[in-house]
Amino acid sequence: MLIALPLLLIPVVLYNIVVLTNGLSGAGVVAADAALREPMFSLPMASGASWNVGSGDLILFLSLILLFFELLKSTSSQKVAIVNHALSMILFVVCLVEFLLVRGFATSTFFLIVTMVMLDVLAGFIVTIISARKDLDFGGA
Repeated sequence: MLIALPLLLIPVVLYNIVVLTNGLSGAGVVAADAALREPMFSLPMASGASWNVGSGDLILFLSLILLFFELLKSTSSQKVAIVNHALSMILFVVCLVEFLLVRGFATSTFFLIVTMVMLDVLAGFIVTIISARKDLDFGGA
């Protein structure tokens, strides 16, 4: 049954942890955004510049990887795929409500996560519709 859970739940939970532990103090969005952008580590580049990587960057990177696997899962025709689509839709609604109504979630990082969850929902439904159309026999002979 764990296979039915959307993988994009992981970055959403991580984002919630970061924002709720850092950003819901008095400053709200500013503190949440600062917590996400604060460098966790720095990588020297060949150009001599330094690439600062924050927790928001890592959450987005993880989200992109998990979106790839979610898109692969959406091509499955197992019965558990329908449950996965429904749970992905619920996750999208929760993310959208958080983005619109909760302080600390109105950031570009969370907007991109919400967009990835929406793409997962759309891909799941589109793949299901296309595969259902192929299963129908339109010609009579």
